Parts: sequence; structure tokens; C-alpha cells
Amino acid sequence: MKNQWVEIVSIWVVVAFLTIILVLQVLPEGQEVEATFGAILAGSIATVSLIQLFRAEPKGFVRRLVYVGGGSYLILAIATAYVLLRG
Repeated sequence: MKNQWVEIVSIWVVVAFLTIILVLQVLPEGQEVEATFGAILAGSIATVSLIQLFRAEPKGFVRRLVYVGGGSYLILAIATAYVLLRG
């Protein structure tokens, strides 16, 4: 179980890092930062699926998907609120 948490938390850290970079980056006029958040969320879930493909251990797969997806969604929701409140 501990190995699963290392995997989950490391994906959350990558999601948070990418989100912070995108929020702080100056984008060209008319391009919204929130548009890239979907790609980050999809990438986090795809990463779990890719790790599962190489590991071939079905135990706990759905739990890892839910935790990674839920945590990533929470990180991106907080970032979206920050961007909207910042103006």
C-alpha cells in the first residue's frame, strides 16, 4: 500500500508543478490557462493507466485512478478559483 501512495503523491506533485507553471506564465492574448487544465487532468489519469500497463497488477488499480483523478481535480479546481479571483 505504501508503494501506491508514493505513486499517487508523486503524480499529484507533478500536477501541482505543471499547474503552478501555467498559472504564473504569461499567455498570449485570448488564450485561457484553464483550457490546458483538462490536458493535465487527462495526463495524470493516463499516467496511472500506463504504470498499470507495465506493472500488470490489478489490485488497487481503481483506487489509484480515483485518488489520482480526485486529487488532480482538486488541485486544478483550486488553481481555477485562483485564476478567476485574480482577474
